[in-house]
Amino acid sequence: MTNRTAGFLLVLLGTAALPGVAATCESLSKTGLAHTTLTTAETVPAGDFKPPVGQPIKNVPAFCRVAGVIKPSSDSDIQFEVWLPASGWNGKYLGIGNGGYGGVISFGGMGTAVSQGYATASTDTGHTAENTDARWALGHPEKVVDFGYRAIHETAERAKALMKAFYGEMPRKSYFDSCSNGGRQALMEAQRFPADYDGIIAGAPANYWTRLLTGAASGVRATLAEPASYIPSSKLEAIQKAVIAACDSTDGVQDKLLQDPARCRFDPATLLCSGAETDSCLTQPQVSALQSLYAGLRSNKGERLFPGLAPGGEAEPGGWTPWITGTEREKSLMFAFGTQFFKNIVYQDPNWDYHKLDVDRELAAAESKAGKVLNATDPNLRSFRERGGKLILYHGWSDAAIPAQNAIDYYNSVVSKLGEKNVNGFVRLYMVPGMQHCGGGSGPNSFGQMAAGKGDPQHDISSALELWVEKGVAPEQIIATRYRKGADPASGIERTRPLCPFPQTAVWDGTGSIDDAASFSCRMP
Repeated sequence: MTNRTAGFLLVLLGTAALPGVAATCESLSKTGLAHTTLTTAETVPAGDFKPPVGQPIKNVPAFCRVAGVIKPSSDSDIQFEVWLPASGWNGKYLGIGNGGYGGVISFGGMGTAVSQGYATASTDTGHTAENTDARWALGHPEKVVDFGYRAIHETAERAKALMKAFYGEMPRKSYFDSCSNGGRQALMEAQRFPADYDGIIAGAPANYWTRLLTGAASGVRATLAEPASYIPSSKLEAIQKAVIAACDSTDGVQDKLLQDPARCRFDPATLLCSGAETDSCLTQPQVSALQSLYAGLRSNKGERLFPGLAPGGEAEPGGWTPWITGTEREKSLMFAFGTQFFKNIVYQDPNWDYHKLDVDRELAAAESKAGKVLNATDPNLRSFRERGGKLILYHGWSDAAIPAQNAIDYYNSVVSKLGEKNVNGFVRLYMVPGMQHCGGGSGPNSFGQMAAGKGDPQHDISSALELWVEKGVAPEQIIATRYRKGADPASGIERTRPLCPFPQTAVWDGTGSIDDAASFSCRMP
């Protein structure tokens, strides 16, 4: 423990607990924590637990539940909870992040963590709302700071102080595991607060928030500004079939799965209707809109500012229908996130109109207003590395929410900053063919993310991280599994495939089963 951390804990704890002396759960309500009010400290018996919001959590062990509010500014209202196993604590802390615009404590993830012996914590990031709703930001710049980075950091410090009070000792190791906005939070922790966590998993990170959501707004303009440009979801199957037909063989194996979609050179113009419009073809305005989605965010002069969506997976559940096309115009998640960002955070104007979007103007405003608070793009992870921290990133190639190339771009920026040899010792990136946003999709997509399926480091990314942090054994390939729909995971395996540390990729041996990971090896492209 550093002198700074020890001093902070003395301020936080006051006289509520002495080193090495454990407290009862109920007595934690009297723990003195800076600008924090504890509202609940209760022992929850083993069994099913109904959290304040969401579905009941089944079969949790007995735990000490502490809830409270942190107010680091006059306009802050950071709700948080800390759950501490009543017995069988593994000595570790697992922080749980949030999706979208936050707004709710991640109780489900906490339930999984505490069931596996972790002390755990989560926060609503400083406001209460649906995760596509950013109206809480209107007139509340301090709440944007809380959402951006402060709530996650403050919660981690309070959680550790409560562990010290309850168990009489600090956690031996601390981990953070989350995806999407949670992946952004993960990278924000590594960049801003390298002492908070020893090991971090950042899935599908939304870390370049300003460009991601300017890109979303630009995609909305491309597909919706003119009625003829809208691509209905009924055409997605034809698009995906055309992509697979054009690019499936580029990785040397015909498996309806693109191992590296960046090598795909699919041209949407091949789907141009030659006669009457049907669901099997695209009109010229639709071709142009699709080309824009694949091309990504471009400046007014055509400069690439943020990557576009990778081809493949357009028609799959969890893919383009919820994220890009919606069930009808202006009903997609891309529309919700993009317009909410500019209306409520950038311009503070509920009447902002995407039809008038100018990329150069809007991006400049976004980065001026929110870039320093919301972007987690700093490639200098030297402090995190020097503490012995380990970072694993992963991203599904078929992600329709956050272009997968963004994870590669960030990884490459760290390599450029610190050097490949230095980065290889503490960062790994795994690109997942066929996986949608944080999971799902047609490819092998089960590899233990979000603290599920703890066990074998060969198959479980979180166990691989812990082995790396605690034993110094760096993860090489991780075996991902796809289960048959509705099948028993013990017997319903459909396909396995190795996930390789980037820039390596899985290459088929040419003779073995394409459904067996043993038939592939990780090689440089």
